[in-house]
Amino acid sequence: MGLFDAVLGTESQTQTALNPEEAFAVIVLMATASDGYLSVEQANYITSVLSRVKLFKSYPREMMNRLFDKILDILRGDGFNSLFNIAKESLSQDLREAAFAVATDLVLAESIIPEEEKNFLNDLYQALGVSSEIAIPIMQVILIKNRG
Repeated sequence: MGLFDAVLGTESQTQTALNPEEAFAVIVLMATASDGYLSVEQANYITSVLSRVKLFKSYPREMMNRLFDKILDILRGDGFNSLFNIAKESLSQDLREAAFAVATDLVLAESIIPEEEKNFLNDLYQALGVSSEIAIPIMQVILIKNRG
């Protein structure tokens, strides 16, 4: 931290860790917006999908909205890579696999999948330490699910 950061209070906003719910939501939100765009419809869909995940069963809509606001504030202050790394470190391996599955489901639910989102999913499974033996079947099942 520099002298001006200490005096002006412009040091990083990011906590050293996020709770599992925050970290999970970060991964899912980043995957969905990895093409640089997040519509209101996508945000509503993320909320709907997350509300069915056991981790978020007790989150009413207003609490989910506050969670998204908090994530976006941290993202604006610290940037994508910093927030992603903190989220990744805050998740157990089981939750990393689940976050990858939910993120994949949200990305592949769109009729047209931008190249940035395809690349993000490819990078995501590796960054989260999800083995290809798990990642490939997840993608295959989700592609089958989205056919109908």
